[in-house]
Amino acid sequence: MNVETIFFYLLGAVFVGSALMMVTRRNPVIAALYLILNFFCLAGIYLTLHAQFIAVIQILVYAGAIMVLFVFVIMLLNLSDERRLSEAISFKKIVAGGLSVALLLELLYIFVYRKTDLPTLNAERSIEIGTVESIGRHLFTKFLFPFEVTSILLLAAIVGAVVLAKRRLD
Repeated sequence: MNVETIFFYLLGAVFVGSALMMVTRRNPVIAALYLILNFFCLAGIYLTLHAQFIAVIQILVYAGAIMVLFVFVIMLLNLSDERRLSEAISFKKIVAGGLSVALLLELLYIFVYRKTDLPTLNAERSIEIGTVESIGRHLFTKFLFPFEVTSILLLAAIVGAVVLAKRRLD
C-alpha cells in the first residue's frame, strides 16, 4: 500500500461519514457544513485519482458557488424552529428504509461475494484522463458541437432571465 492508496481510503471513510452526518442532522446549517466537508473529500479523492481539473472544478463550482447558494436559501427561509421540521414515521418512510437496506445488501453481495474482474480499458491512460489538456482536447475536438449547442442554450437562458426580470421591474 502506498501513500495515495492510504489517502484514498482515508478520504473515502471521511466522505461516507460526512454524508451520513449530513443526512442525519436536524439543523440545516450544520447539514450544509457537512455537505461542504463532503465536497472537499470528493475533491481529494479526485486528486488521488490524478484528476486535477475535476478536483479544482469540484471545489470552485460545488463547494464554492453551490454551497453559497444553499446557505443563502437556508438563511432566507429562517428555519429557527426545528419542531416544524420533524415528521411522524409513516408507511412511506418504512418502505424507504426497507428499500435502502435491500440496496445495501445487494451492494454488499456484489462487492464481497462476486469474484469478477473489473474492466481495465483505460488503465494505462488513467493519469492523463483527468488533466486539463485531455479535457480541453476532447472538448474542442470530439465534443465541439455539443459544447457550442450548450453555450447557445445558456445564452438563451440568460437572455430569457433578463427579459423576465425586466418585465417585473416595469
